[in-house]
Amino acid sequence: MRWLLLGALLGLLLVFPQLLAVVLAAAAAILSKPVVVAFGLGLAARSHLPRMRGWTR
Repeated sequence: MRWLLLGALLGLLLVFPQLLAVVLAAAAAILSKPVVVAFGLGLAARSHLPRMRGWTR
């Protein structure tokens, strides 16, 4: 699924070259917000952390 999305994005960039500027501007706007970056890193790190069930008891 990830490769299909990447292929679709690259295909759109080939068909519409000006779309690259829009994608880069959107990425820069998202990366300029520290809260959004921290939330994304937290989501990415969560899948690598071990499950800690019952640690609050």
